[in-house]
Amino acid sequence: MSQVTRGMFMLGSPALRRLRAPSSISLRNLAAVGSQRKTTVPSISKMSPMAVASSSGFQKAMKTTLSSLGIDKATGITKPTTIYRNLPYPEVFKHEEQNKEGEVTKNGTFCVSTGQFTGRSPKDKYFVKQAPSDKKLDWGKINKGVAPEVYKNIYDKAVKHYNTNVDKMYVFDGYCGTSPKSRKNVRIITELAWQHHFAKNMFIRPETEEEVANFVPDFTIINACKIVNEDYKELGLNSEVAVVFNVEESKAVITGTWYGGEMKKGIFSMMNYWLPLDGVMSMHCSANKGKDGDTALFFGLSGTGKTTLSADPARYLIGDDEHGWDEDGIFNFEGGCYAKTVNLSRENEPEIYDAIKRDALLENVIIKKNGEPDYADVSRTENTRVSYPIYHIDNYEPSGMGDHPKSIVFLTCDAFGVLPPVSRLSPGQAMYHFLSGYTAKVAGTERGVTEPTPNFSAGFGAAFLTLHPTVYADLLQEKLDKHGTQCFLINTGWTGGGYGVGKRMSIKATRACVDAVLDGSINKTKFTKEPVFGFEVPQELPNVPSKVLNPREAWSDKGSYDATRTKLADMFKNNFTKFVKPGMTDYTAYGPE
Repeated sequence: MSQVTRGMFMLGSPALRRLRAPSSISLRNLAAVGSQRKTTVPSISKMSPMAVASSSGFQKAMKTTLSSLGIDKATGITKPTTIYRNLPYPEVFKHEEQNKEGEVTKNGTFCVSTGQFTGRSPKDKYFVKQAPSDKKLDWGKINKGVAPEVYKNIYDKAVKHYNTNVDKMYVFDGYCGTSPKSRKNVRIITELAWQHHFAKNMFIRPETEEEVANFVPDFTIINACKIVNEDYKELGLNSEVAVVFNVEESKAVITGTWYGGEMKKGIFSMMNYWLPLDGVMSMHCSANKGKDGDTALFFGLSGTGKTTLSADPARYLIGDDEHGWDEDGIFNFEGGCYAKTVNLSRENEPEIYDAIKRDALLENVIIKKNGEPDYADVSRTENTRVSYPIYHIDNYEPSGMGDHPKSIVFLTCDAFGVLPPVSRLSPGQAMYHFLSGYTAKVAGTERGVTEPTPNFSAGFGAAFLTLHPTVYADLLQEKLDKHGTQCFLINTGWTGGGYGVGKRMSIKATRACVDAVLDGSINKTKFTKEPVFGFEVPQELPNVPSKVLNPREAWSDKGSYDATRTKLADMFKNNFTKFVKPGMTDYTAYGPE
């Protein structure tokens, strides 16, 4: 399944997931690049370096002390004697090698195994249930509560581990968010050099030591991955893994799992808590901008093509996964990208393939005897990954920011083969589909998922929403109304039948749909109203077969299509009932009949 996922999206999908460029790149170089572009965001020279996603970070190794950073008083960690803060990339590599934390590929890329867990553990994520956050958090299967004493038990284990078993530790101090108005200071404490490397890749790197001389974190993650909670049953937890957030103490602790994505998505979950409460929209989406500054957003879960489709050689990448929308426009949360590598090849994705070199970090990729990565080998997991700083992408946007979006694309991987490749949504329909967040879970992105499974995920990222989904929907509605943004639903899933019968949408057709949305030409064609879902479907588009545009025509058994469409429509209706409550705007009328 993941082979299909990548195979359908990799052709001609340049910039997004690739890796780094020379670490010698400077703000001066970036300013020169930026000056050649027509954008509506501030130029690099007018922005604080702290707000730029393109910095490679400190250029020399920096040792420090727990007390000078305030870590001893803030966390209780007092014993480690050697503290490495914001190591430069060459130094990180040396530590990874010296610590024997993985292996080096033929071209110098470091590769690690994340052990038993090769994906996130969503059932092991918790928030401390206490005032005042307990009145704001959306409690349920996604945001599970634990008592303060349970958190203390786990936290104390982590601190004891650092104070008893750890002589040297790594501290990353950086930022989440390129917007100076909306960003947060984050501190990531790790025992492993490769996890320090991961944080350095994914978050926004400070340029100099002076910049963070008086750094005060808004949130701290203590990664104690080597701790196994053997008493998890007594604590009322799901398993020996625990990822616990304490909103009031501005701390989180990770135990039992080595998977790097827990740190990335942990901070994303917190951004989804903080920003909407300040009237700023937080989004699980990728973003790019045209040469004239027109910005587009791509919402979608892992495996829908969010990363690949926002990569466009004619446009500049703002970011591939997490963004905010404040009064100034769109801004990236991250300083890097986190891409799947399964079935990666130079032929299909040359930019990504060629970018995998020193400073990138491969996860769970099998290395051949000759030292080359085997991206087709999924014996360890189908969720093989690579993280890399965003400036390794040729056509990235140095500021990490963009204007208010002209277009928004909701990406769905329809495993039933019912939805058209592209549909134009009314404002009401946009809200309905944003709240529905229909797609299919794709193999490898979560524990226990081995094939596409129909899934509704509010906001196309419910696993990371800490507040009620309607909070984000209301904010999005305000933004759409204010800026006149147009919304489209693009299906990157199956056509001609459901999974196992039909085939995955071709990248050529999907690209054609995206291009028509971004250049506005789709609005010049004639549309037909879909009889059940009600959205508008173009009658013709260049490079898209007419029977693909009309999915019913792609099915040999029209009766089977009609029955499957009715089944999917009923699933939408049943799912949406949870959003029909007193005090909430009812968008039911904008869904299927």
